[in-house]
Amino acid sequence: MSKPVIITCAPTGGIHTPTMSEHLPITPNEITEASIGAVEAGASIIHLHARNPENGRPDPDPDLFMQFLPRIKQATGAVMNVSTGGGLGMTREERLRAALRASPEMASMNMGSMNFGIFPMMQKYSGWKHDWEPDFLDMTRDFIFRNTFADIEYAMKELGEGHGTKFEFECYDLGHLYNLAWVVDQGWVKPPFFIQMVFGILGGVGADLDNLMHMHSIAEKLFGDSYEWSVLAAGRHQMAFTTQAAILGGNVRVGLEDSLYIGPGEKAKSNADQVRKIRSIIENLGLTVASPDEARQRLGLKGNDQTAF
Repeated sequence: MSKPVIITCAPTGGIHTPTMSEHLPITPNEITEASIGAVEAGASIIHLHARNPENGRPDPDPDLFMQFLPRIKQATGAVMNVSTGGGLGMTREERLRAALRASPEMASMNMGSMNFGIFPMMQKYSGWKHDWEPDFLDMTRDFIFRNTFADIEYAMKELGEGHGTKFEFECYDLGHLYNLAWVVDQGWVKPPFFIQMVFGILGGVGADLDNLMHMHSIAEKLFGDSYEWSVLAAGRHQMAFTTQAAILGGNVRVGLEDSLYIGPGEKAKSNADQVRKIRSIIENLGLTVASPDEARQRLGLKGNDQTAF
């Protein structure tokens, strides 16, 4: 019998900029409200970034995270997943600041260095709300998203061993699965592992369903019964790929970090819109949606009473 599907929602991220959608949460209040709405719609995990409330730029300041983490926890009981990806161009130390302060149940962990090109989005806009936006996008023409083995070991030991935080292992390509398998062999992490397969980022694996099938097959060979897997896909591929993952017995991630749209040419007015849509698809497939406590049990999390917020 199929397990309930764990829905993760990533409400704001560090990729899209304020010009791209008036519905993108920016301030701590907006991120709080977006997260609560997503949980009420069916999400059990919230994957969180912070932004400068004045201009919307991705910001690693732990004080910003602390303006929404406790409020979301109190209102929902959902699993809080603090990003260590941060914003493109942040240092390793900046990227971990919030998670080390918050000691969350979960944190993201990118499993390999890669080109990460978001500069093509510049072509869609003739003007910008803030001066930083075009420069931020354009710098990714000559940018490597650094996640070396030393970076990974540092995060796993400081955050994983030091705080009991489990990881959402973000795998943007096939080699990232093998990187994770090597890390497991070193004894740096223990099962169950939560693997988030990412499709459609320029520099990572393309949004082709054959790639999803192959990555799932390789993950099965590498990790067997020791892992849970989930899928996210950028932009217009979001719903097709998450639907396929659910059919195959996986979990799903949606949210305005990954796509600003709810359908062709139609912007999502909220993160909850996307959660409701994928939940409806899941339930129409005859599947059910996992609660936060079900997600905790399956992922072996420490519990939200063990966090620092």
